Amino acid sequence: MELAPEVQQRIEATVRQVLEESDMSETTEYKVRREASERLKMNLSQPKYKPFVRQVVEAFLEEQKAKEDQQAEEDPEEEDAGRGKRSDGGKEYTDDGDLIICKLSEKRKVTIQEFRGKTLVSIREYYKQGSKELPTSKGSNRVPGTCGIIQVSGRFRFQDSTG
Repeated sequence: MELAPEVQQRIEATVRQVLEESDMSETTEYKVRREASERLKMNLSQPKYKPFVRQVVEAFLEEQKAKEDQQAEEDPEEEDAGRGKRSDGGKEYTDDGDLIICKLSEKRKVTIQEFRGKTLVSIREYYKQGSKELPTSKGSNRVPGTCGIIQVSGRFRFQDSTG
């Protein structure tokens, strides 16, 4: 079912406002949808709205990525973020140099890593040894394109089977 243009505009403006006000390291699509639903007094988790909200969120993230890339090109010193530290672009790395995509809990992280020439998405528990956080054997590695993980424009997305 196609949404009316004025409804699309209201949803897009509200979702973008929520995204701009959110801490992107803590925000999920669900949280954005829930907050926008409250502001608009409509259930954006319904199947007729959910794909549109996802589209707005992904467009916003792509725009943010483009801004980060442009800023990195203009000021290459900002790209040099040490391991385990955030760069001004907001990226965080493990002590092994793997890009942290998401922190699921204090001990669990989703990372992107290279292993034997392949890019892997790793969901793993970590433990502290001194000042370092090291991965445990408790976890799983997946190749993008399998198990609902897809790569879009150099970024990884988790594909939701519910649409």
